[in-house]
Amino acid sequence: MKKFDRSLNGYNVMQVNAFVDDVVDKVDDMITKMKQKDLEIDRLNKELEHYKNMDATLNRAVVVAEEAASKYQTAALNESDLIVTEAKKNANRIINDALIKAEKIEEDSARLRRNIITYKRRMRNLIEQQAEIVDDLDKIDID
Repeated sequence: MKKFDRSLNGYNVMQVNAFVDDVVDKVDDMITKMKQKDLEIDRLNKELEHYKNMDATLNRAVVVAEEAASKYQTAALNESDLIVTEAKKNANRIINDALIKAEKIEEDSARLRRNIITYKRRMRNLIEQQAEIVDDLDKIDID
């Protein structure tokens, strides 16, 4: 606390006035600083509100992205199941077709074997008949 000198009518007026001027200057500085602080607080509050809005927007975007990713994942799984099912059906069809062709080839092969055996038998018979004719030629008397 400031102490003032005493004069005839009380305290020294010049000291008191100087003190009051000093106090007024300090109060003015404090008021100016408070106004600046209030402006800074307002600016920071607006900035904070802006960041809160951005945060909320980003959170919504993340939720939307997660939902979209989940939907894409579900769709991809469904599509992959469908592809696998179709592939199994096609594989079964291909196997069945191959088995049918193999059976047909086997039947054709058996038929060809039978035909060859029959042809060989006929050829043998024909050759034997021709051999008999040749043998009969010896029996014919040409004189």
